[in-house]
Amino acid sequence: MIEGGHVGVGTGISGLLRRRAGLLGARLRQRRTQRRVFQVGTVLCSLALAPSAWVWFGAGDRVGTVESAPAAPVAVVFGAGLYQGKPSPYLEHRLVAAVDLYREGKVRAILVTGDNGRVEYSEPDAMYDYLTRNGVPEDRVVRDYAGFDTWDSCTRARRIFGVDHAVLVSQDFHVRRALALCEAAGIRSYAVGVPELHDATWLYGGLREVAGAGKAAANAWLRPDPVFLGPREDGIPKALAEAAKQ
Repeated sequence: MIEGGHVGVGTGISGLLRRRAGLLGARLRQRRTQRRVFQVGTVLCSLALAPSAWVWFGAGDRVGTVESAPAAPVAVVFGAGLYQGKPSPYLEHRLVAAVDLYREGKVRAILVTGDNGRVEYSEPDAMYDYLTRNGVPEDRVVRDYAGFDTWDSCTRARRIFGVDHAVLVSQDFHVRRALALCEAAGIRSYAVGVPELHDATWLYGGLREVAGAGKAAANAWLRPDPVFLGPREDGIPKALAEAAKQ
């Protein structure tokens, strides 16, 4: 209202109050939006990390060293790549642990499982050669040529080779996931975590496990067939029978 060319006092005050109320409302809406974004982000992060927590804490006290490992019929050694046809450093360290398990009488047979999906690339053959050159008898080493990932290795160990009790051998950042998957596949397991220097390779492997834990949780829940199932094989029963003769 204008009186004599001047803005009415009531009109000016009410306009100021409306502007302040509008600013206050905008700030409240912004805070609510920020709070919702934070809540959604927290939920998403929790969901993303839940599989890793399941893998880590689910292992309990069943991860240790060669010395602390209890006796089991079989050691399962997971592939970890080849370099110029021979075991990579990480794979060699796993194989050294497997040799130690055998020499100390902790296991009577060894199942080596890995990728053989390309021409002139066979992790199981390279692992077999290494073990037999280092004192493990040929008839105590059994090869699984279709261990294309950890779940396939575990479920094939149970369903194809008849393994129901084993010591699992892998690097410390991977072995808990292997333990969770082999337990889900029906294998009573203890895991030997091979220690490594905390270098770039170790860090990369650890970061991969965060993503791998989600896949592991899905596999443990859904329990899909491996890429290649195939007929039942008697390599492990024969190896254990040979060991029983001594």
